[in-house]
Amino acid sequence: MSYTDILFSSEAHIARVALNRPGAGNAINERMAGELADVCLQINGDNGIYVVIITASGGIFCKGGDSEAGPARQPASAIAAIECPVIAAVNGDALGQGLEIALSCDIRIASEKARFGLPQVAGGLIPADGGTQRLPRIVGRGKALEMLLTAETVNAANALEMGLVSKIVPPPDLAVEVQKLAETIAAKGTLALRYLKEAVNKGMDMTMEQGLRLEADLYFLLHTTADRTEGVNAFREKRSPEFKGE
Repeated sequence: MSYTDILFSSEAHIARVALNRPGAGNAINERMAGELADVCLQINGDNGIYVVIITASGGIFCKGGDSEAGPARQPASAIAAIECPVIAAVNGDALGQGLEIALSCDIRIASEKARFGLPQVAGGLIPADGGTQRLPRIVGRGKALEMLLTAETVNAANALEMGLVSKIVPPPDLAVEVQKLAETIAAKGTLALRYLKEAVNKGMDMTMEQGLRLEADLYFLLHTTADRTEGVNAFREKRSPEFKGE
């Protein structure tokens, strides 16, 4: 399928999705939201994709959502449902629903010039694409409430300090840094990557006992896969494994 408001490509097991409305600050409209939902389903149906990079065209990540997009469209929820690891390359300001998209990714690396905020309360609204739930799970309840209640924007250095992003880099280095990370992750067993993500994400909403049981179930399930056999054989033969997601 061809897209208008996003760009999609895939090479060497790494998919790249870019928000592509630079003239509108990459604001999310109805069409972009639909295209994001569609591409997320496409990614989940492709076992050849091991890692996804979410970024944006131009000098801003996403200024938020257009009013016509409405609350029914939740692209962040669609991104959060991607089964393989997802990296956000935040190349500029991530505000409102733009930050909610970044929060739905598993790892966030940002340009030093990026800013972050959820300003919805200033307009008499609250986030509607996971911001009130994902932000406190990432930065803690106190910091999340401070950002949400004041509608203030934080710079990249503050975002790094509070754990909102994993790393900040000079703008020219962002694409290279994220690509290196994606390649490092993609070299691992794709099924193990997916099961790791499932164990962590589902475990966050479980008791410790339930989480440990889930971890054990997934661990033993991996032993039935061809990728596990390939990993053992590659170790014995002192070569790099060739995982196929089977």
